[in-house]
Amino acid sequence: MSEYQDQYILGIETSCDETAVAIVKNGRELIANVVASQIESHKRFGGVVPEIASRHHVEQVTMVLEEALNEAEMTMDDIDAIAVTEGPGLVGALLVGVNAAKALAFAHNKPLVGVHHIAGHIYANRLLKEFEFPLLSLVVSGGHTELILMNEHGSYDVIGETRDDAAGEAYDKVARTLQLPYPGGPHIDRLAHEGEVTIDFPRAWLEEGSYDFSFSGLKSSVINTLHNAKQKNIELLPENIAASFQESVIDVLSTKTHKAAQEYGVKQVIVAGGVAANKGLRAKLEDTFAGEEGLELLIPPLHLCTDNAAMIAAAGTIAFNKGERSGWDMNANPGLPL
Repeated sequence: MSEYQDQYILGIETSCDETAVAIVKNGRELIANVVASQIESHKRFGGVVPEIASRHHVEQVTMVLEEALNEAEMTMDDIDAIAVTEGPGLVGALLVGVNAAKALAFAHNKPLVGVHHIAGHIYANRLLKEFEFPLLSLVVSGGHTELILMNEHGSYDVIGETRDDAAGEAYDKVARTLQLPYPGGPHIDRLAHEGEVTIDFPRAWLEEGSYDFSFSGLKSSVINTLHNAKQKNIELLPENIAASFQESVIDVLSTKTHKAAQEYGVKQVIVAGGVAANKGLRAKLEDTFAGEEGLELLIPPLHLCTDNAAMIAAAGTIAFNKGERSGWDMNANPGLPL
C-alpha cells in the first residue's frame, strides 16, 4: 500500500454489554460509529448478566454492522482490515464479536487483527489529537484501574494497577448499597455534585513510591458507615455519602497520576475508560494539570469514554500497520494481558 493511500479499518466491539461497529480512516478520523446499548435489559438485575449480553450481541451484531456501513456510505470492498476486541471481557460476549469478525474477514478476504480492549480505550484519545511520546495513560473503568506509560505506538508499560477492586467496580458496589439504579457510576457522580463532603473516607496511598491502587478498603468503609448509621437510626444524606466517596476516589487517582507524570517527564496525560466520563474526575484532573507547562491533558468526549468500536478500529490501525495479524484460530481471551 502506498504511503498516501487512505486506509479504512472496521472495528467490532462486544466485550461486555455494548454491540458496536465503527469505521476509522487512517487511525484518526471517525467515519461511522454505531453502538447498541443493553442497559435497559440489565437494569432490573442490577448488573450485566453474561448470558443475556451474549444473546443480545448475537441478535444485534449484523444490524449494527449494516448500519455502520450505511452511515459511512461504504461496502466491505472499501475496508482494508477488520479489527475486533479479543479480550479482556465476558467470554461469551467476546466470542460473538470474534466470530463475526472472522466470518467477515473470511467471506471478504480481509486481514484480521485482534485488539486488547484497554489498548482500545487508550486509542480513543487519538481520534482527538495525535499522540506525543512519552505519554501516560490513566485507565479507569469497571474492571480496570491502571497507569500505563507509552514510549511509542503500541508499547504499553504498566507502572501501576489496582490490587483489588477497580474504581468503576467500587462505584457500582457503593451505588448498589445506596439503592441507586444500574449503572451506578453516573448516578453517584450526579449525586456527588448535589452533596457536600461530610465524611473523611480513607485513601489508600499504599507504600512510598507505588503507583498501584486499592479501592476495596474505601468501598468497605462506605458500606460499613451506611450499615452502622441504619442500625443507630441515624439518617445520612445519600448525596453527602456520594460526594465524600467520590472525593476519596478522585483524590487518589489525580494525585498518583500527577506524581507519575512528573516522575516520567511525559508530554501528554490521557484518560481512558468508562469512568473517564465522570464529571468530578474530569474537573479534578483539569484543575491538577492546569498549571503544567509543556504537559497536555487529553480526555475523550463522553461517547468515546464508554465502550465503542471506534477505539478498537483506532488501536487496530496501529497493530495492522505494525504487521500484526490474527489467524482463524483466534479465540475470545477474557484474561488477555496488555
